[in-house]
Amino acid sequence: MKSGIHPDYKETVIRCACGNEMTVGSTKSDISVEICSQCHPFFTGKQKLVDTAGRIERFRRKYAKFQQNDK
Repeated sequence: MKSGIHPDYKETVIRCACGNEMTVGSTKSDISVEICSQCHPFFTGKQKLVDTAGRIERFRRKYAKFQQNDK
């Protein structure tokens, strides 16, 4: 391997919005995430809608008129 071309690999902490913290090795320092394995619906078994920038609400408004026509 060539020396001087690889980034520094250090121990860093990943913090989730739910409060969970994990220590991993990375080239970045202090990483923040919105969802992790402790709060993700696939791992917890609970259904939870993760709304990013109002996408779910925008989808419901867009297709509400189609649902009304079907009834």
